[in-house]
Amino acid sequence: MKDGLQQFDGTKVNDGKLQGDRFLPYARHWVDAQDIEAVLEVLSSEWLTTGPMVGRFEEAVADFVGAREAVAVSSGTAALHAAMYALGIGPGDEVIVPPMTFAATANCVVFQGGTPVFADVNPETLLLDPEQVRAKITPRTKAVIAVDYAGQPCDYDALRQVCDKYGLALVADACHALGATYKGRKVGTLADLTVFSFHPAKHITTGEGGMIVTSDAAMARRMRIFRNHGITADHHQRATRGTWYYEVVDLGYNYRITDFQCALGISQLRKLPAWLARRRELARQYDEALAAIQGVSPLKVRPEVSHAYHLYVVRLDREYLRVERAGVFRALRERGIGVNVHYIPVHLHPFYREKFGTGPGLCPVAEAAYEEILSLPLFPQMIEDDVNTVVRCLVEVINKRAGEKVECE
Repeated sequence: MKDGLQQFDGTKVNDGKLQGDRFLPYARHWVDAQDIEAVLEVLSSEWLTTGPMVGRFEEAVADFVGAREAVAVSSGTAALHAAMYALGIGPGDEVIVPPMTFAATANCVVFQGGTPVFADVNPETLLLDPEQVRAKITPRTKAVIAVDYAGQPCDYDALRQVCDKYGLALVADACHALGATYKGRKVGTLADLTVFSFHPAKHITTGEGGMIVTSDAAMARRMRIFRNHGITADHHQRATRGTWYYEVVDLGYNYRITDFQCALGISQLRKLPAWLARRRELARQYDEALAAIQGVSPLKVRPEVSHAYHLYVVRLDREYLRVERAGVFRALRERGIGVNVHYIPVHLHPFYREKFGTGPGLCPVAEAAYEEILSLPLFPQMIEDDVNTVVRCLVEVINKRAGEKVECE
């Protein structure tokens, strides 16, 4: 059985040909025969959920990121919710979050009855700005959620300094950043709680799935109870102990992940180092190609990080290019280039405007960036010609819409 990038030939996904005329999505999962074999083996076993594969997957991820504890759940959103529960976030509490993220980062605070408070991002990286965090702290603030946007770790030393000064918990929403490092330290060891996602668009997948890692055994225990209806012992634990007895000690949810999902996760995790290397190589090729194009700029990468490149995001200088992002988006999609936009700032969504009174002007850096950003295709099966195709189409589209103004070597 070939493994990881040994199968890489740039023309196949999921052991089959790319769909139709080689549409390039912005992200793509990669499930091979080895993954399928791992899942089938568990499907033939006695345990489909709460079984031994859950603990093995938790141990594997904890080992990979250097964490003491790991709690696997049914999605990245469930992981964020469990993290807020573990911290005891409740009504009246405020949690500072960035606007440039998927809504789940803020939703998880609302799930617990708390209030998300939006702090703006750095204009060069779109990562949470520690000084903006400091400015939003009130006596009700209990925690900060830092989002490693696109796969680049936040400035955790600065965030930790702020959180320690005011007695706040620091949570890393690292759903984009599995495998990244900050000053030589692995994402997963930089915050009190770190959350990962295993959605198919992410670095590895379990279909849906998520995990929280921490060095705090008590919080890990709380999250294991939370994911299982608030029950003290799951079905496998009761079977192992030979008892039927359990207690509901709090209101929890069914956030359990299945054993066959965990088998897929373990199989995928073995390929992660090669896939991270491939993502970084593709990003380097994008960097080189885009350096020759005025008006199109990738986000700045700080020298102290090793980027995990879940996304490759560029900003379009609309004034220089004389184009609108929406027109570029549509034209690229028509050419089979599956660009996307990450994200609409969360505080601009109707739910947040209506419930929390947020709106334009609250986070001007994120709002300005939103009008300019595009996520270009990036996934390990891509080849160099794919990068060249994306860049060539981007230049063609901009030239056509701007009257042949953009220069490209």
